[in-house]
Amino acid sequence: MADLPSPPPAKILTPTSEEREKSKSLGVLGALWPFMKPYRMLLAAATLALVATASLSLTLPLAVRRVVDSFRSGEAALLDQYFLAALGIAALLAIGTGLRFALVTRLGERVVADIRKAIFGRVIGMSPAFYETILSGEVLSRITTDTTLIQSVIGSSVSIALRNLLIFIGGMALMVLTAPGLTAMVLLIVPAVVVPILVLGRRLRAVSRTNQDWIAASSGTASEALAAVQTVQAFTHERETRGEFDDIIETSFDVSKVRIWIRALLTVIVIFLVFSGIVGILWLGANAVRSGSMTEGTLVQFVIYSVMVAGSVAALSEIWSELQRAAGATERLVELLHARDSVGDPEKAATLPQPVRGEIEFDDVSFRYPTRPDTAALDGVSLTIQPGETVAFVGPSGAGKTTIIQMILRFYDPLSGAVRLDGVDLRDLDRNGFRRHIALVPQDPVIFAASARENIRFGRPDASDAEVEAAARAAAAHDFITALPDGYDSYVGERGVMLSGGQKQRIAIARAILRDAPVLLLDEATSALDAESERAVQQAVDGLARDRTTLIVAHRLATVKKADRIVVLDVGGIVATGTHDDLVAEGGLYARLARLQFSDSIAAE
Repeated sequence: MADLPSPPPAKILTPTSEEREKSKSLGVLGALWPFMKPYRMLLAAATLALVATASLSLTLPLAVRRVVDSFRSGEAALLDQYFLAALGIAALLAIGTGLRFALVTRLGERVVADIRKAIFGRVIGMSPAFYETILSGEVLSRITTDTTLIQSVIGSSVSIALRNLLIFIGGMALMVLTAPGLTAMVLLIVPAVVVPILVLGRRLRAVSRTNQDWIAASSGTASEALAAVQTVQAFTHERETRGEFDDIIETSFDVSKVRIWIRALLTVIVIFLVFSGIVGILWLGANAVRSGSMTEGTLVQFVIYSVMVAGSVAALSEIWSELQRAAGATERLVELLHARDSVGDPEKAATLPQPVRGEIEFDDVSFRYPTRPDTAALDGVSLTIQPGETVAFVGPSGAGKTTIIQMILRFYDPLSGAVRLDGVDLRDLDRNGFRRHIALVPQDPVIFAASARENIRFGRPDASDAEVEAAARAAAAHDFITALPDGYDSYVGERGVMLSGGQKQRIAIARAILRDAPVLLLDEATSALDAESERAVQQAVDGLARDRTTLIVAHRLATVKKADRIVVLDVGGIVATGTHDDLVAEGGLYARLARLQFSDSIAAE
């Protein structure tokens, strides 16, 4: 069989070949047990119903045998009793089967819901380094598509597999008791059926894993394209984007065809061998009845058990395929749950002195991004920012300004040196704990698919409507929000698509103002504002900065002239510090940047 196409470029979640060899079995499904363990009573009830229905199924042939053999006796009352007994068994079997379905399906839904919550809870807390090498769409595919496979297995396939396994074992035992000679014939067929299941099943699992990888790749590609649909259309890149997506989908389809053919071949082999054996057994049994060594009822009973055993083997071969796919899906989900994060919380977190003053210290900090290990984003940066001080960071693109912000938020850890808040190393603190004392306005404002009010309240979920509106006024956002169709309750669309760039920026600033944290981080916070809005927001920022430590990253130097101190960065290092006037007077990089932006005013001076 031809080799399968390789999945898309390796993700950080992809295990080594040695790890993959160790996981080539259904044993990986054992990773689901921690999620099932809290529902042991539900599992026990489902198992009890399953055993009861399987047992009832195995008693039906006994009743049928009695009915058939009673034809010769001619006792009508006895015949009626056997029929009533068979009807009662059928009723109990129907009730038990319905109960088993309800319990097992509920268990599957509950376990998958817990898995989805656990995985989302895991990935939502992963540092940005995690998302540098994996598409968010692929993560979503694993949470949805892979968990759907597991839901099918827990809520159906495993139950059916266990039921058929019980029927197989019980049916074989009763066949031996009914007709040992004919049973020996059946046993000759079993190895011929099991071998193809084992051989083709291993291949099927590998193909299923690859198929799921390609499905995840298609989800990631589509998610990325749809998130940037305006850029795709603006650059008339639809044809190329469609082509890339189509190629992935077609490759996924080609892999799925291999999976389908393997499964079909497995089904053909199993069904043919099983029912060929049944035909042979019927022939031998018919001869035994004709010779008088076996009654008609015994033959009917044996045949029914043979059909049940054959049906259980065929069902197990089908379910084996499902289990193989579920094992692949489980493996991928386990990788997410166990993915290593480069940034983590200490086992025993330190506490910040109260109240938080907002002193920030960079102590000989060096850092390189994981995807750019040869380029220093920060190189030996040492800097202390006093509580309540407003410090601006300026410099050319790639100088390390935004990296400073990311280090303060501990999205990354320094390769060497330390970043401290009020004298405590950030690595010794719980991330959620110290981030509560920081408010951020990012360069690209993030607006959620919710109302304007809820977007501002995102900074402080317990804030009142009056506090939300006060923050909006301070950010010069109140007027445009009240002009929206439903005011503060207006839905702003996915990623704020119904707002302009400046409006989104002002909502992000209002969110930071509402948070009222002792440390305020402004990363190009006024970059998307017009001159009038920038002036209004700048006044709000100036007022807000009086009571807290404020770090401003800006390209436009007009927004940082009033800063207590300006830090000039270049190639990851600090090249100058001082006030605007001092830096202009001493020349250097800042003076050159100032001449480009304030050429008229400098010439006038």
